[in-house]
Amino acid sequence: MTTQDLQAIKQRFSIIGTNAQMNRAIEIAVQVAATDLSVLVTGENGVGKEFFPKIIHAYSARKHGPYFAVNCGAIPEGTIDSELFGHEKGAFTDAKSERKGYFEIADGGTLFLDEVGELPLPTQAKLLRVLETGEFIRMGASQVQKTNVRVVAATNQDLPRAIRQGRFREDLYYRLNTVEIKVPALRERKEDIPLLFRKFALDSSQKYHMPTIRLNEEATEMLKNYYWNGNIRQLKNVAEQISVIETDHEITPAILSKYLPKSEAASGLMLFGDRPTGDPYMNEREMLYKVLFDMKRDIAELKQQVQGHGFHSTPDYREPERRPERNVQPAEEEYQVAEEVKEEPNTIAEMEKQTISRALQHNNGNRKMAAQELKVSERTLYRKIKEYGL
Repeated sequence: MTTQDLQAIKQRFSIIGTNAQMNRAIEIAVQVAATDLSVLVTGENGVGKEFFPKIIHAYSARKHGPYFAVNCGAIPEGTIDSELFGHEKGAFTDAKSERKGYFEIADGGTLFLDEVGELPLPTQAKLLRVLETGEFIRMGASQVQKTNVRVVAATNQDLPRAIRQGRFREDLYYRLNTVEIKVPALRERKEDIPLLFRKFALDSSQKYHMPTIRLNEEATEMLKNYYWNGNIRQLKNVAEQISVIETDHEITPAILSKYLPKSEAASGLMLFGDRPTGDPYMNEREMLYKVLFDMKRDIAELKQQVQGHGFHSTPDYREPERRPERNVQPAEEEYQVAEEVKEEPNTIAEMEKQTISRALQHNNGNRKMAAQELKVSERTLYRKIKEYGL
């Protein structure tokens, strides 16, 4: 692929940057588009995985056929089969009439399954059958139907790890992962960060009729060296906030730092390495660690206040035995935290419940935004809401 061809694709799909990993991902998408192979797009949340199914569809023989994108993580488990495969009238309580699923209406085109790692195991078995034979059955029906759909899937999860945990079918993984496209995280595209920020700032100034902000040299370096847990989405959010709020058009590190929350990669929450896995079970543990650390901090502050006012502990109170300091491996750290949780399950459960409740209140009951704030999947949040009766 020539440089001109690559640039034309970037302009068509509004992809900004010169990063070699991103360029290679685009080239693979164009090369595989001419085939009917299944493609798995991997990468963290917010890196732009949604662009690649569009590129594949646009450069394939199916480009005149339908294109649908389905967020598997946002559909409740009880209705995901109906959404994908359709249902007959009376198949379940609310089935007032028959309904076509995405595999039926996308016949002859491309179906993008985002967050495919969130699919329940029974649905995974049905998806595998469609991929292998092109056959599916509507809910409540007995007649087998055929479809001719190109499937492109995406995930932010570590699927091999999910397979080991029994949450994802190994045969489906290899069927989906005929060709893998890895989308780099924003921190791996440092040379593109100033370009993206400038684009988002320009868009905001045009949208809100405000002067365009610009970063000075020190602020640019600060921006490039930030961890960017939220990737491009987070960068866009920061650029829009600064554009709307700041009256000084030249952005310095002092101004920029007000809009860059402390990176979790350096906060001690990421106990399993720098790379977020996107695994909802991992995110649940991270939320639990946050509750534990916050609770420990509150206890320490309370202890200081008590000592500062001259109060004394009751005779029955004994300080817990201090363990000798040592280097703890990630697996050992997880085991120790699990031990603490096991010792006080009611307290931790209540703290987790309060954390979820505060996030829901902060986002006016919007579950999607609350899930993003807590850094868990929507399905995990729904399950916790049901568990705690919120």
